[in-house]
Formats: sequence, structure tokens, C-alpha cells
Amino acid sequence: MAIAMGGDPDQPMMEMNTTPLIDVMLVLLIMFIITIPPQTHAVKIDLPTPSNDPAPEVDPIKNKLTIDEANTLAWNGTPINLQQLADYLAQTKQFPVEPELQFQPHPEADYIVVDRALAVIKQEGVNKLGFVGNEQYGRVF
Repeated sequence: MAIAMGGDPDQPMMEMNTTPLIDVMLVLLIMFIITIPPQTHAVKIDLPTPSNDPAPEVDPIKNKLTIDEANTLAWNGTPINLQQLADYLAQTKQFPVEPELQFQPHPEADYIVVDRALAVIKQEGVNKLGFVGNEQYGRVF
């Protein structure tokens, strides 16, 4: 309890004693924490079963185009040429939502090969293009 120090003893104390209010708030907080039910529910998810069917060549979500140090283009890991790249990009335009194209050229790949691949990408009108692996071009000083 708060004790009024100083001042006129005949005058009423003008300060409100907040100690009982704080005690009540702490008790209510503890009661509230105790009564909250623990989160024990689970969300049921049906996971896809693996199949032996070959993966589709054009993924409706994202596709990855890589160019290795031997200047070989690869679509989702499968080697292709520029004409096949144009065909695959045309297939991606058939989806209701255009899949993302991730482009990752190797640092040792020839500039002309990368430039030709980017020209085909631009010619086909790809809107969702991302460059992947840019950290490999950074220099450590």
C-alpha cells in the first residue's frame, strides 16, 4: 500500500493507489494464460505419391534454363538447342499463368551463346524472367 509522505495530514490524499489494480491485472493475466487451450490440432495434408512417369518437359510453375561452361543449353536439366528453347517457351505461353523462367549461365560460358539465348527469350515474349546464381560472379576482395 502506498503511504502519503509529507503534506498536510488533514487533507485527503490526491493520488490513486494503483497497487491493487496492478495485482488484479496480473491475476487476470495469469488466469487468461492458464485457460488458453494448447495448440494441439494438426492440419491433414495429402502428399503426392512418387510415380515412375517422366517429368513434364515444361513445368507450369517454373522452368530453369542453364548454360554450362561447354556452352550447352539445358532446359530443366535436359540439353536442348535454340530452336527447342523457342518451342518450350511457346509452350509456356499456353498456360493460364505464365511460369517463371530461371536463367543461370555459367561464368565461363561464351557471351555470344548467352546473348543468343536471351534474344530467343525476348523474341518469345517471356515476362517472368529471373537470373539465378548471380553470387558466382561476385569478386572476393
